[in-house]
Amino acid sequence: MSDTNLTAIVYKKGDLRLEETEIKEPGIGQVQLRMCNVGICGSDVHFWTQGAIGDFVVKAPMIIGHEGAGVVNKLGPGVTNLNIGDRVAIEPGVPCKCCKFCKKGRYNLCPRVIFCATPPDHGNLSRFYCHDADFCYKLPDHVSTEEGALLEPLSVSVHACTRAGVTLGSRVLVCGAGPIGLVVLLTAKAKGAAEVIMTDIDKSRLEFAKSLGADHTVLVTSRDPVDTANKVEAILGDKADIAIECSGAPPSIRTAIFATAPGGCVMIVGLGPADVELPIVNATVREVDIRGNFRYANCYPAALDMIASGKVNVKPLITHRFKLEQSLEAFEMAKQGKGIKIMINCEK
Repeated sequence: MSDTNLTAIVYKKGDLRLEETEIKEPGIGQVQLRMCNVGICGSDVHFWTQGAIGDFVVKAPMIIGHEGAGVVNKLGPGVTNLNIGDRVAIEPGVPCKCCKFCKKGRYNLCPRVIFCATPPDHGNLSRFYCHDADFCYKLPDHVSTEEGALLEPLSVSVHACTRAGVTLGSRVLVCGAGPIGLVVLLTAKAKGAAEVIMTDIDKSRLEFAKSLGADHTVLVTSRDPVDTANKVEAILGDKADIAIECSGAPPSIRTAIFATAPGGCVMIVGLGPADVELPIVNATVREVDIRGNFRYANCYPAALDMIASGKVNVKPLITHRFKLEQSLEAFEMAKQGKGIKIMINCEK
């Protein structure tokens, strides 16, 4: 198989193929990247196995992948902030830059954002890829392109912790010890959280969380959210100041509310069913704020600083590595829920 521009494409539900595609030239303000690393996200797997996430439906062949980093190969007209040979992390969402949300700095809410591997927009799991230079961040020499690819999930956690108000001394409950829950743990600690307690139904993931710095863990063995919340409170000696829900499981969302102290905040990061029953009166009379979290805005620089300074170490999250030619095998492993973060190397 020639590797001119080997690319991973989702054609429809359950149909993922490796094919050669055209190597596109960078447009105005863009750079052509020689891709180095792309991580597999749960949303990538979901688009492959289910063909849709909510209103985003795969209606035409779509290149998959959005957690990426690469090397600048060509400069498009007007690019002055990057040079050929620069290693960069790719922020996958490019907003319109003109709407009221963009002008307020909340460009993650832009209705015209072009976001990698979200239908109908193509992703970057390929040998070559073009992206707006404004949303490419040069990596310091000591930061690897694997770490650069992990800036994407780390930025999700930076946005979540910032919106939730995590600060020095916070006691934080993180529900779900998957990849996002784990980077939320790392970010909360970097922001000065005094205690972080994590819940999950998988004992091995909780053990991994402990190795990354979780102060406490709770193995969820009951579907009763009050029971789990009581266990969290018993360990902390009080309810959590902040709960960040990363699983999307309805019982876990309810646990987050019950386990949060009056006046605290529940941040919803994980996406599950479209409609979920909540103990809204319980939250209301205790003034527990419930907030949503959608991707990130203005978080890549902070996430990069956290890695570059050594405050956050994302390297242990990478448990499996594959070559681009092995993408189908890598996605199959991700579908089975094996490991934490699966990284695909796109270099020849």
